[in-house]
Amino acid sequence: MLPWKRVLRPLAALLLTAAAVTVPATTAQAAGAPGSGWNSGWNDYSCKPSAAHPRPVILVHGTLGNSVDNWLGLAPYLKVRGYCVFSLDYGQLEGVPFFHGLGPVEKSAGQLKDFVDKVLAATGAAETDVVGHSQGGMMPRYYLKFLGGAAKVNALVGIAPSNHGTTLSGFTHLLPYFPGAADLLAKNTPALADQVTGSAFLTKLNAGGDTVPGVRYTVIATRYDEVVTPWRSQYLSGPDVRNVLLQDLCPVDLSEHVAIGLLDRVAFHEVANALDPARARPTTCASAFE
Repeated sequence: MLPWKRVLRPLAALLLTAAAVTVPATTAQAAGAPGSGWNSGWNDYSCKPSAAHPRPVILVHGTLGNSVDNWLGLAPYLKVRGYCVFSLDYGQLEGVPFFHGLGPVEKSAGQLKDFVDKVLAATGAAETDVVGHSQGGMMPRYYLKFLGGAAKVNALVGIAPSNHGTTLSGFTHLLPYFPGAADLLAKNTPALADQVTGSAFLTKLNAGGDTVPGVRYTVIATRYDEVVTPWRSQYLSGPDVRNVLLQDLCPVDLSEHVAIGLLDRVAFHEVANALDPARARPTTCASAFE
């Protein structure tokens, strides 16, 4: 008997990927269309939130990412839906261009704090919503918990976030076998060391509970994540938490750690639902083509 599922699954995944690659380009063009009221980019400090979307959205890139490349898919997706969208660079290391999110996570949370204040001052909004990928979904939790961010953030949406660290598909278990490797990692790329499962930073972050009152949390994970592992470690526990597995929304979606944040429109649709739960619509495989 022909194994139809094995044949159809890659085909469906290919179609989803094609949609993810082609539709965002159309969306970006629509966002900059004459008379639309939006330019083709984001970080527009003249943008004023609408009654439908009263909170600006701040996008927080992941480790080795930056404020542009990480959001070439999601930023236009949100802008064309009427959101004021902003993104920041954080965790820069001296002499390392483009690849950010490498500095100590605690210090990066301070940079996020300053950026949130800047966006709120420019837009006149009382609160913001934060969407982050990988480290960018975890790091804001430090801001919420220790730097007063809970009073300024309505919702945090983490796409494949490193909430409880990572074993990096088991590679971090090898560090003790290489004397000095852990110290070298902590010295040269502090954010990587901070995200290793069981690190001092994560122990502090998660002590006393994953969440803080007054903030809604959404985690969107993929079972094919090869970077933040095991993937269930991304989930949060506590009040006002919604943990979502991408494959529960679309079983044939094969996105891994990078793709879920860069180009997966099924994940983007669920982000939009998390930002506006009152208008949420079911997310399915067909959401890739909306």
